[in-house]
Amino acid sequence: MKLVTFIADSRVRPGVVDGDHVVDLAAAGLPVDDHGDLMPIVRGGDAMLERVRAAISSPTRRALPLEEVRLAAPLLAPSKIVAVGLNYIDHCKEANLPVPGEPVLFTKWPNSITGPYDELHWPQGVTKEVDYEVELGVVIGRRGRNISEKDALDYVCGYTVVNDVSARDLQFANAKQWDRGKSLDTFCPWGPWIVTRDEIDNPHDLEVRTILNGKEMQKSNTKNLIFNINQIIAYASQGTTLMPGDLIPTGTPFGVGFSRTPPVFLQHGDVCECSVEKIGSIRNTVNLARSI
Repeated sequence: MKLVTFIADSRVRPGVVDGDHVVDLAAAGLPVDDHGDLMPIVRGGDAMLERVRAAISSPTRRALPLEEVRLAAPLLAPSKIVAVGLNYIDHCKEANLPVPGEPVLFTKWPNSITGPYDELHWPQGVTKEVDYEVELGVVIGRRGRNISEKDALDYVCGYTVVNDVSARDLQFANAKQWDRGKSLDTFCPWGPWIVTRDEIDNPHDLEVRTILNGKEMQKSNTKNLIFNINQIIAYASQGTTLMPGDLIPTGTPFGVGFSRTPPVFLQHGDVCECSVEKIGSIRNTVNLARSI
């Protein structure tokens, strides 16, 4: 299933995609919290997903054309975003950094979350070197701590697409502030939905791509991950409780802008599309006129 958070009539609602329509899960009686997003659905686990399946086939369902709603980020306020750096060998080489011996974790602050088709913007006085990074995102579906690699995928709700937008001049210069450089407002567009784990037979064999202004910039496959999803979840949960809705972007491959000659950084008017096979794509336009 494709689980979405959508906006219609100025209201945020949880939904599920059925063909070219979205079924309103709130109208079907499923729980909604103050954010109006998918969090109660994700927290409800497999039992709640069965209710979602029933809502799709209900004769009294309320379904809206997808083209008439706005898709928001699937989860608007997860407890944490645990991102993985340097998780493709070719990306380590282009960054001139050693291949890590264990997962490199950092955080993206929740304020960075924005919708799959929303605009990207930032104050030009803060950064002038903003980069793209396509990533497979993993959404946690069960609370867990000290999870084994063997059981790790049982804790997954589903998969999504993330653009780990990064201010390189903050990330690498002076104080080398990775978290801040990756956490400015709008720096975590993701979605357009969460594809439930039962629909992805092998998350370790999915093509990932970035298209910038019609030109392919990144293309790889999750089979090239240095640390796979099982290893990432097990490592991240050592002594730290992962919560339902936590988002884990799993790393980006070769082709980012800062490593190119000359460097390619996002500019006003750029259109950046990130996609993951069997999941979908997100598309964001840069609008620096919104910057202050």
